[in-house]
Amino acid sequence: MQKGTLFLIPTVLADDTAHLVISPQIKGTIPNLEFFLVENIRTARRFISSLRLGVNIDGLKFDVLDKSTSTKEIESLMEPLLTGKDIGLMSEAGCPGIADPGSLAVAYAHRKGIRVCPLSGPSSMFLALMGSGFNGQSFAFHGYLPIQKKDRMQALKALEAESRKLNRTQIFMETPFRNMQLFEDCIESLHPDILLCVARNLTASDESILTKPISLWKKEKPELHKVPAVFVLYAGQV
Repeated sequence: MQKGTLFLIPTVLADDTAHLVISPQIKGTIPNLEFFLVENIRTARRFISSLRLGVNIDGLKFDVLDKSTSTKEIESLMEPLLTGKDIGLMSEAGCPGIADPGSLAVAYAHRKGIRVCPLSGPSSMFLALMGSGFNGQSFAFHGYLPIQKKDRMQALKALEAESRKLNRTQIFMETPFRNMQLFEDCIESLHPDILLCVARNLTASDESILTKPISLWKKEKPELHKVPAVFVLYAGQV
């Protein structure tokens, strides 16, 4: 029996931006799908409804794939693909598989010889890198840094040292309600000459992407509390 295809479907980063950032490819794929794996069912249903594709939301099958999903559960969730049905994989925001548990489903698909089709869409990581002005040929995405202040500051110093040694751009993030703590640790632990880009509310009408040395960030602190943000650090040669 022919196997189905796992479609990786990007979603919006900011509310009310689908008409600006969601491609015709995504809009053309969703109406042909019945099964979806999502981080949050309510968010996924709302996103599909916002596209106004004429899809009967109640006729779709949504299952949760999040950070708590086990390997055994992945096998069960992916069963439709083995019977020839296609599945759409959605992240809570942005591209599935990047700082996202959807990578588990993608890995399973490759092991089973299932076609994986990633669709183009907004990624906060790549938008921040593009807007930073830093080295785009050598970079690393570290996701979330340690929660504890001591461990986080050590991690920041290690990222600074690696960036300086390898001329590498370092990208990381935090949950919105801890953004200010992370920012404060950056300006406390990093060398004053280090460049830091703070990209907040990407794709939204109040989007802000600013690159400054730590010395200037100490004088002009951004408002980041409960605002989605990506941090990009660079200690190499501009």
